[in-house]
Amino acid sequence: MIGDSRQLKIKDVFSTSLLSCDESTSLYDALVKMRQHNVSSIFVTHQGCIVGIWTESDCVKLDLKRIHLSQLPIRQVMTSPVHDILLDMTLSEATIKLHQLGIRHLLVKDYNNEPSGVVSLSDIVRNQGLDHYLHFRPIEDHFDSDVSVLDSCQCVSEAIEVMRHKRATAVLVYHEQLKEYGIITQRDIAYAILEPHWQQPCWELASFPMLSMTPDESLFDAYRKMTAKSIRHLVVRDKSTTQVVGLLALKNVLTEIETAYCSELENVLAQRDIALRKSEKNLYLANRIIDASLDGIMITRSSGEIIQINPAFSALTGYQDYEVIGKKPSILSSGMHDEGYYNTMWAALKEKGVWQGEICNKKKTGDIYVEWLTIIEINDPYSDEILYAAIFSDITERKNAEEKIARLAYFDELTGLPNRRLFYDRLSMALASAHRDQHKISVMFIDLDRFKEVNDTLGHSAGDKLLMQVSERIKSILKEGDTLARLGGDEFVVLLTEVADMDSVVSFADKLLLQFNKSFNLGNISVAATASLGASMYPDDGSDSESLLKHADVAMYRSKELGRNSFQMYKASMNARSLERLSMQSRFQSALENGEFELYFQPLKCLVSGRVTSLECLLRWHDPNLGMISPAQFIPLAEELGLIVKLDEWVIDRACAQLAHWRKMNIDVRHLAINVSAQHLTQGDLVTTLHNALSKYELEGNQIELELTEGCFISNFQCAKDVLSSVKKMGVSIALDDFGTGYSALSYLTKLPIDILKIDPSFIAKIPDEYGNSEIVSAIVAMAKALKLHVVAEGVEKQEQMRFLQKLGCHAMQGYLYCKPLSQAAWCEFYQAEKLIS
Repeated sequence: MIGDSRQLKIKDVFSTSLLSCDESTSLYDALVKMRQHNVSSIFVTHQGCIVGIWTESDCVKLDLKRIHLSQLPIRQVMTSPVHDILLDMTLSEATIKLHQLGIRHLLVKDYNNEPSGVVSLSDIVRNQGLDHYLHFRPIEDHFDSDVSVLDSCQCVSEAIEVMRHKRATAVLVYHEQLKEYGIITQRDIAYAILEPHWQQPCWELASFPMLSMTPDESLFDAYRKMTAKSIRHLVVRDKSTTQVVGLLALKNVLTEIETAYCSELENVLAQRDIALRKSEKNLYLANRIIDASLDGIMITRSSGEIIQINPAFSALTGYQDYEVIGKKPSILSSGMHDEGYYNTMWAALKEKGVWQGEICNKKKTGDIYVEWLTIIEINDPYSDEILYAAIFSDITERKNAEEKIARLAYFDELTGLPNRRLFYDRLSMALASAHRDQHKISVMFIDLDRFKEVNDTLGHSAGDKLLMQVSERIKSILKEGDTLARLGGDEFVVLLTEVADMDSVVSFADKLLLQFNKSFNLGNISVAATASLGASMYPDDGSDSESLLKHADVAMYRSKELGRNSFQMYKASMNARSLERLSMQSRFQSALENGEFELYFQPLKCLVSGRVTSLECLLRWHDPNLGMISPAQFIPLAEELGLIVKLDEWVIDRACAQLAHWRKMNIDVRHLAINVSAQHLTQGDLVTTLHNALSKYELEGNQIELELTEGCFISNFQCAKDVLSSVKKMGVSIALDDFGTGYSALSYLTKLPIDILKIDPSFIAKIPDEYGNSEIVSAIVAMAKALKLHVVAEGVEKQEQMRFLQKLGCHAMQGYLYCKPLSQAAWCEFYQAEKLIS
């Protein structure tokens, strides 16, 4: 009855069917859409928001002689505004709102205030259990006796006109020959006006035969007949003459129910309020305690049906009350516990009335979590029903922390591989087993080549991804019983057990190197990586852990010296390699002293004037025995040997000397760009070196440009900033080289005194054909110009690349299209030729 139904909420009765159209939609198209979906109303939207509603009953308000359905926007005839109500509101609250506003429909919105459905007064009434009330109400007091009756030959247009003027929901149609009544309703009209030829006889549109009742029958019988036959109208006939005396519509029956409902609702609510006030204080306190609890609380019936939860339950599981109330707790099941586990739980609960323990459950998101759960049995003194309260807290983080502490003792946190401690334990056990069973084992060191460049250029997160992918690839080729460990940084070590001979170690090394043939995907970029391997064997290269690891390390360094991306087995002669490294250091020093290094020059061309704007110094090494050695080979060697600062100082001195020499020859070189290493900013005295060179050759600072890569700033940003600020005070320009390849370059543009931006050749190589790179280059040029930076494109080799850059407004270019790097003599010839042309 109504006392129970008061607890019903909108979410229990509303309809989720929500048909909508844009406000610009023609009325014709809207009606077609309603017909397709067989609904009686459609909501009207503006920019995605609901602003109005149109129903079948609105059809009879139209003057069809003066409008064209296909040209009439629905916004001109819609009803606005559309009133709404939240899912969680009660039916009583909805009824009051409908009566206050004098409407029959409310838009239903969810907890995020988004449209979710529609509820009508009829939906509410049908859930009130007031059908009994209709038994005592005869039809004679509620049917419509003023009903228009049309002849079957009259046109549909006449029926529409009658309904429009009388605001009627239906008209009757009489067929003289058949002696039969038919009916035309608002829905019939809504669909009829869609037809191009609706000037047809009424009888063609009318529904017949019609069911009839007498005035003395009850509204309950009428309501039951309409519901059973899915109709909305009944003909009322005089009991004695059988003549039609009127029409009973479903809305008349519902109006009577609504009247009764509202009246009874007032009485019941008043009585209920008196009773509730007596117990609401205790309920308030109990609910406040439950709601304030940080533990999740769920109350269920003995059948398992959930009847209440608290906010902490929603916070911990992700489920709102309307998603779980009425359902079973199995909605949280993770599937990780078998039936026996739950049987044991319930046996203990029935025996003791309480159960406690850990259990794995699943959140709404699908995430599995561990909870500490307490279930207690509640016996209601006023009812025979038994309830259960489940109180739980999420202990997943605590469990994970315990496991993490245990793992950190023996495993690498990043890759999950055994760490140094666990590897040493396994190596000791393997040595004992090898000694006992007289078999061989091998230890192999793996070091990634130039891993620091990945960290410096792409960031440590990219470096971490590379380390994880490398570990996965190596693990994929291990045999059972072998161990891969990460000792730290980019160093890995493999323990190969039960090795047959050296060939089997070499074979494994070949497989391992093959794993590096495919590039590594680090998110938005693919990176090629190589590794240097070195191995030692028991018992040939040592009988204890320390010896085997040391000799494998020596062999690995030998691989690096021989060009990296290779494998070496340990040999006793490798211990003498440290002397060779000293010899190489001496050889480098000799190359500096004997003039084996030479400066080459590559001009930069202005994309507006076509003239040379500046020159970049490029270093070359002419070894008497090996010939020309690429900077890609000797620069890393100089960094590794700690000679890169000394080499920079030589380049700066020679470049300034060359600039002074050209000045005497009347060769106008406005700017000379010099590349500087990252180590020079932090380990050398760049400011003093520049100052001495400029003073020595009587040059101005504005004739010099320093080119640096982002790697120069990453290791010690503040130090680099201080050095560059001092350099800037000397008038020296600063260029950021290889722009676009770093992971934080944008911050450097505003925090450092940078004048020039040089776009990395890897981007220029793919323009203008490749969309992504073209967009990046366009963005870089636009950004540089906005920051008032001079922008230079490196690696330009094609005419279409140059034309694309000119359209963007790029200031200058550098590359083989204009000129390759030239020796000092070749540059002078090039300069004279350019001078003659200009």
